[in-house]
Amino acid sequence: MPVTVKTEREIALMRESGHRLEQVHLAMKELIRPGISTWEIDEFGERMIRKLGGIPNFKNYEGFPSAICISVNDEVVHGIPSRERILKEGDIVSLDAGMIWQGYHSDAARTWGVGQISEEAASLIEVTRQSFFEGLRFARAGCHLFEISKAIGAYAEACGCGVVEDLCGHGIGTHLHEAPQIPNFRQKGRGILLVSGMTLAIEPMINAGGKEVNWSPDGWTVKTGDGSLSAHYENTVLITDNEPELFTCTHL
Repeated sequence: MPVTVKTEREIALMRESGHRLEQVHLAMKELIRPGISTWEIDEFGERMIRKLGGIPNFKNYEGFPSAICISVNDEVVHGIPSRERILKEGDIVSLDAGMIWQGYHSDAARTWGVGQISEEAASLIEVTRQSFFEGLRFARAGCHLFEISKAIGAYAEACGCGVVEDLCGHGIGTHLHEAPQIPNFRQKGRGILLVSGMTLAIEPMINAGGKEVNWSPDGWTVKTGDGSLSAHYENTVLITDNEPELFTCTHL
């Protein structure tokens, strides 16, 4: 699939899809507390996506059973919500959500602390978020794709964290996953030239320990290889000739 450049109409629809998804994330954040199950968060998120006129794009995607990927502590991504998985004080939880609005996808992820969390956990969450914004400095027309990758990885590694290499960001539009793939670490080449109108889902996945990950027997949940904490931060981004536009993050 070639990298697509969106028309003004498509950009407007993706912008609205992203703004609505941001509302879902802000609302889910308020639910996070010790004692709540990941199933309850998923049920709420799906209900809100549909109330806002969207379709949860993760649900049934290649067989994924839920609307929201909810990953706790050493789970990197793709955690399956469960009535039995109860959040407790000190956990960190990553919420990865997406929606389709009038045929156009948005995708965003956030990691939050549950109650009082350790300094290590708080630092990891902030490093992961900041690594996204380090990469974002190169998300503009005239730069090359892998400048984003290099900046994300360099920042996270300088902070002593492991950068997951087995998973990456992606293009997005009428499909959830479009070209190009967006690694979060230095590549040998420069990658494609970015042009105005491209839309990307940039998503660092950063571990407190090493970069290695394992897939769980459920076929979905990815965990850190050494049992360390992991955090995830993602936005749907529009490439422009100037500053990039974040469709899913209007409040920095």
